[in-house]
Amino acid sequence: MTRPKFDDKGLLPVIVQDAHTSEVLMMAYANQEAYDRMLETGRTHFYSRSRQRLWMKGETSGHVQDIVSMQLDCDGDCLLVRVRQTGLACHLMRPSCFDELLMGELEGTSAILPELRRVIQDRRAHPKEGSYTTALLSNEDKMLKKVVEEAAEVALACKSADKRAQHWEVADLVYHLMVAMEGKDIDLEGVYRMLAERRK
Repeated sequence: MTRPKFDDKGLLPVIVQDAHTSEVLMMAYANQEAYDRMLETGRTHFYSRSRQRLWMKGETSGHVQDIVSMQLDCDGDCLLVRVRQTGLACHLMRPSCFDELLMGELEGTSAILPELRRVIQDRRAHPKEGSYTTALLSNEDKMLKKVVEEAAEVALACKSADKRAQHWEVADLVYHLMVAMEGKDIDLEGVYRMLAERRK
């Protein structure tokens, strides 16, 4: 196995990403001991430069990160760790540490997917009166029929030259499919595994 290249201070930057949504959750540093602990325990460990000590993510909050995969970049000096996140990743009680937008816009990016997924999960855990998502989750037949309807509308939109209509219908299908997946406990990991089989 290739060994990472630690810098002159014995540190390695670690980017932590949600294994299901690809959302970037946080960035921290690991020294050799933290790296070894990750391999041994299957949970993220880091080195605090301010406290100058080893720490495990979630050791006090319970918001642990179970490692799904670890990859080195092409230079071997940066680590990408995909995790199953329990609770919130950020110490400010946010899903991700990357919350402040400095330039550009998030509309038109995949940032909406984990956000939408969290809303759907919340509607299931805490039903809200008047919520369309709550209504779908409480009526299996309606929830599943909407997937069929939206798939047909995508096909019809694709026959036209109207890009806005195509975007609208695909967005409708993605949303209703996400609701159905939540309502029927269809996990993304299983879907990704099936897609990986089709890649061969």
